[in-house]
Order: sequence, then structure tokens, then C-alpha cells
Amino acid sequence: MFDFRFYEIWRSQEFVQALIDGALTSFWLSSIGGCLGFCLGLMLAISQEKSVFWGIRYTARSYIELIRNTPFIVQLFFVAFGLPLLMDYQWSFYASALLAITLNFSAYFAEIVRSGIDSIDKGQIEASKALCLTKRETLMDIVLPQALVKVYPSLVSQFIFLFLTTGLVSEISIEDLTWAGRFISDRNFRDFEVFIVLTVMYMALAWLFKLLLQLLKRYAFPWAEAEI
Repeated sequence: MFDFRFYEIWRSQEFVQALIDGALTSFWLSSIGGCLGFCLGLMLAISQEKSVFWGIRYTARSYIELIRNTPFIVQLFFVAFGLPLLMDYQWSFYASALLAITLNFSAYFAEIVRSGIDSIDKGQIEASKALCLTKRETLMDIVLPQALVKVYPSLVSQFIFLFLTTGLVSEISIEDLTWAGRFISDRNFRDFEVFIVLTVMYMALAWLFKLLLQLLKRYAFPWAEAEI
């Protein structure tokens, strides 16, 4: 029978601190990347509306397809190593990781939001025209609020899924939770126990994100909660 030795992790203050720091790094990278990715994704979704100039529309569509059809690890390496060469600049790997996460999240969020916009009854848009509302007022006050409420569960699920892929940033030496696990297992050779701990910690972070996003929905769309 396998001899579990979790104490090989807990007895070292260095290992415990690495896990805590890694969890915090994963949390803030995903949180900031998710917020920025949502804002960019929202703009990309709106850019695909038929009323938008066709050049902008097809550029947004091409960007989304490029991101959604390439692996995150390739995007990460391109941002971390390719862009500095192409643009002759140098910044930290943390900034590169945050940019790669933002770009990756934005493409997936854009498709979800676009589907929500497309699901809105066209009769409501015609009614807004009859009330002499501008296109901007129709979009911001009528279409977007309803669209976001409809797709909110999908946005949350997609965010959690993408959060669980951010462990790949450890490949460019970002000291996130996955990096912490590898750091510990390389020193105590207790890979099985280490990755059980990582599994539990990733699940805890995922549940924390779900809780925070549910609270955000209640704050952002109180009228939607009242209708249920």
C-alpha cells in the first residue's frame, strides 16, 4: 500500500509559503486577466454587429478565430518571447503572462457575449427605434444588460475553465500554484502527495471564484435576481 507522506510538505515553511504565494499569484493573474479579457471581449463582440464597418467586423472575427484555434501555450510563448523580438522591447514575464491570459480570455468571452446579443428578440430593438432611442442607448440600456444576464452562467463556466489552464504560465517561470507544486516535488520527490494538494487548492480557488462571481451578479444585475 502506498505510504502517504503529506508531512513532507507541511513540515517545511519554505514549501508552505511557496504554495500560499503560488495560490495568490494564480488568483490575481486570473482575476485581472479575466476583468481585462471581459472588457476586450465585450468590445470584440460589439465589433461583430452588422452595423459596424465590415473591416472592423472581419478583423475582430479573424482575431477571435486565431486565438480560439491555437493552444494557450503557443500564445504565451509568442507574447513572452516573440513580441519582444518583433517590437524591440523587454518587460517582465509577469506582464507577458497577464497579456497572454487577457488575450486568451477575451476571444472566448467575445463569442459567449455575441451569442447573448444575437439571442435578444429583434422586436425589442424595433421598439427602441419607435421610442427614438439611439443605437448606443439601445445597445447599452436594452440589449447588453439582457444579453449578459442570459450568458452569465456560461461566462462563469468559461472563466473557471480558463483559470484552470493558467498553470501553463509556470512554463515561463511564473511562480504560480503549478510552479509551486513542481518546486516542492523536485525537492522532496513526493509527486503524488504534492499534486493531490494542488488539486485541492485549485478546487478551492475555483469555488472561491464561483462564489465571488455569484455575488457580482447579484450586485450588477439586481433586477435579474428579482425576476427569478
